Amino acid sequence: MNKLTAVLAASLATGILLSACGKKEEAAPVEASAPVVASKIVIGLDDNFPPMGFRDDKNELVGFDIDLAKEAAKRIGAEVEFKPIDWNAKEAELNGKRVDALWNGLTITEERKANIAFTTPYLENRQIIIVTAKSLIKTKADLKGKVVGIQDGSSAVEAVAKDAMTAKAIKELKKFGDNVTALMDLSAGRLDALVVDEVVGRYYTAKKPGEYVVLDENFGTEEYGVGVRKDDADLLAKLQKALDDMKQDGSAAKISTQWFGSNIVK
Repeated sequence: MNKLTAVLAASLATGILLSACGKKEEAAPVEASAPVVASKIVIGLDDNFPPMGFRDDKNELVGFDIDLAKEAAKRIGAEVEFKPIDWNAKEAELNGKRVDALWNGLTITEERKANIAFTTPYLENRQIIIVTAKSLIKTKADLKGKVVGIQDGSSAVEAVAKDAMTAKAIKELKKFGDNVTALMDLSAGRLDALVVDEVVGRYYTAKKPGEYVVLDENFGTEEYGVGVRKDDADLLAKLQKALDDMKQDGSAAKISTQWFGSNIVK
């Protein structure tokens, strides 16, 4: 082999080697791992609605619905954030996408169904009438000419309105931002009666035995559900499955017993 031939042979060998190396690198590209982004559900609530959702002595949000929502979020692999809102503006908060769900003793009504998609009911509730122990009010008929308290934006407003005869007879339907303030006014004599969700009313009256009386008559039975935006079918399906599973495996019953002393989950 002469010198020129040797140089050409060496160049050819080098080219083949480089080509082989290039193909090897191309066959095994380095892939960057994509970051995992955790999903989050922002739940709108009235933070003064015990025992469903309220602040304890440490100013922490606690309650039956709080515990139920935390368990559901865990099951669908999402973080959960609880955002106190003006309950009277709950539909605007939901459809304005400032919250993803409403979960705080939200009554399912035909009117709300027009703007909110609901899970199936998970709790049954009534709109009860509370008076003080010394009150002479014994029936709905006795509310004639009286001042009755009610939470603004609650289903109690609609429940009373449906009973046209009683609603017309009431002197004044005084609306409050929350039921706690309304109960204080009832105790102080600024109200003659209070119409309130049974789960809330029973919780408070039990704390002060002998001070209040719950009338036998009420303004009807209703059901609680979780509300999401109409176009958020994916979240609705996930929450529904989580609730169904929790009812099936006893988790919902356990949470209910912790707050109400028995399983009242529907």
